Amino acid sequence: MNQSDSFPEIAKLRKKLLEWFKDNKRDYPWRNTEDPYKVLIAELMLRRTKADQVKGVYEQFINEYPDPETLASASKKKVEKMLYPLGLHWRTPAFQLVAKEIKKKYNSKVPEDRESLKTLTGVGDYVAGAVLSGAYGKEEWIVDTNVARIFKRYFGLETIKESRRDKQIINLARIYATGHKTKQANLALLDFAALVCSALKPACKSCFLNKCCEFYNRRN
Repeated sequence: MNQSDSFPEIAKLRKKLLEWFKDNKRDYPWRNTEDPYKVLIAELMLRRTKADQVKGVYEQFINEYPDPETLASASKKKVEKMLYPLGLHWRTPAFQLVAKEIKKKYNSKVPEDRESLKTLTGVGDYVAGAVLSGAYGKEEWIVDTNVARIFKRYFGLETIKESRRDKQIINLARIYATGHKTKQANLALLDFAALVCSALKPACKSCFLNKCCEFYNRRN
């Protein structure tokens, strides 16, 4: 698929997903805030962890550490104990490190551009895009394995390397993020991947996108 052909197809996909999202969106506390620090903390927690598992820990954590200053000066053991239920303990130090970096390098304000965000511990392109679109309302793209799966299936793409780093997938995500309601459009991708276009058992037969989906049409 060349870039000129992809614009109308992505616009159509985006419109349909936004319509679906109105009645099917999942509700999580980090989606109901425009505080970039709170969105960033949620995204760090969500790495390799299911959203339902994160919810309770997130609410307790934000109540205890509502801003970078309180987290930066918190007891290390207390932070570790609060994050313990999430597992993946190798990532625990990143929370205080990122708070200290925001406080020292950015005067306690979460950066508003992708490259600056990526200088923070534990922040890559996905987390940066999620913060920029989710908190700052910017037309910024996100790609993780779930988003890549939707684009690969819908457009019938093959990727040589890790899908979330594939240039073709990233280019589609950039185009998809352009336009109104980028936050909702990005969240629609995540919810659609979780509820319909899942990795192991996608609900292809009942999917409202199946007539236009290469993955479905090739198998039927």
